[in-house]
Amino acid sequence: MLKLGIVGLPNVGKSTLFNALTAAKAEAANYPFCTVEPNVGMVEVPDSRLGALEKIVQPKKVVPAVVQFVDIAGLVKGAAEGEGLGNKFLSNIRETDAIVHVVRCFEDPDVTHVMGAVDPVRDREVIEFELALADLGTLEKRLDKTRRSARTGDKEALAELPALEKANEFLKDGKGLWEAKLTDDEKTALAPLSLMTVKPVLYAANVSDAELSGEEGPHVKALRAAISKSSEQAEVVPFSAKIEAELAELPAEDRADFLSSLGIDSAGLDRLIRAGYHLLGLQTYFTAGEQEVRAWTIHRGDPAPKAAAVIHTDFEKGFIRAETVAFDDFVANDGWKGAKEKGVVRSEGKEYIVKDGDVLLFRFNV
Repeated sequence: MLKLGIVGLPNVGKSTLFNALTAAKAEAANYPFCTVEPNVGMVEVPDSRLGALEKIVQPKKVVPAVVQFVDIAGLVKGAAEGEGLGNKFLSNIRETDAIVHVVRCFEDPDVTHVMGAVDPVRDREVIEFELALADLGTLEKRLDKTRRSARTGDKEALAELPALEKANEFLKDGKGLWEAKLTDDEKTALAPLSLMTVKPVLYAANVSDAELSGEEGPHVKALRAAISKSSEQAEVVPFSAKIEAELAELPAEDRADFLSSLGIDSAGLDRLIRAGYHLLGLQTYFTAGEQEVRAWTIHRGDPAPKAAAVIHTDFEKGFIRAETVAFDDFVANDGWKGAKEKGVVRSEGKEYIVKDGDVLLFRFNV
């Protein structure tokens, strides 16, 4: 399951976005710190392929993949040192896969900005600084312990120390580890610390209705330019918190017409999730039987046994083979029976790399 942590300054549209995405109805108001407890919401991943599979298989239930969103109180300058309420909740996003940084990119004199003028580049830097300081506090404890162990000749400490020292140099200057160009080995060494500034970032640029359906405005362009100059693994997803809130109030069958009337192809939720999957290298495979049709989330490049493990670890331990058919072939041949008759069902072994949209049936023995 994909887990995304939502951060941002107060009054940028964080809680409005969270409410719209999850229908959790976290209090949203035009003043800082209206979200005083971390909100966790589960959102179904939109995937039209599930409907096609349901029509063919007619299972007892359909289970889509889900994304978990964690929303914390708005961060302010000084949050890592206890200012505002943000620091209290930073720990809640340490276990997420990526960070959704909501940035205000619209002008509205009726909605106050906690730092005055609208400036997404400045806001990005403020949040990066606060996350870096919070990470520094975590890292310093580990670094002190590792240095002491390294002096005694401890091999694990000696191997880990260079990565900690490198990370420390960046964090103490208020720079996120995005800037450090960490190697895979260094990332592995730092992984137990769950540092926030190692995580990929989705910038959710909260724009006006007009800008969403037209040309990007100067604020979004400035944000993109700032990100392109850094080494940060990030994507920018423009959305309108106002439109998302209105969408959430509509029946599902009316949402497409509403978006079309505004000249918008898809909801912000869909684009955020797609960007999250792309950023993290995720994909979907399906299981389809009489009991249920279900979508499963895995990483691109995962072999069949690892893909099986997301269902149950026993599937990986006792993996024998995977009966495999591409989604298009499954639909074109009206399910398992027709696909087998046409010879498009393959028996794949442990080395098989699962592809997006594969319909799989695992054979295992424990």
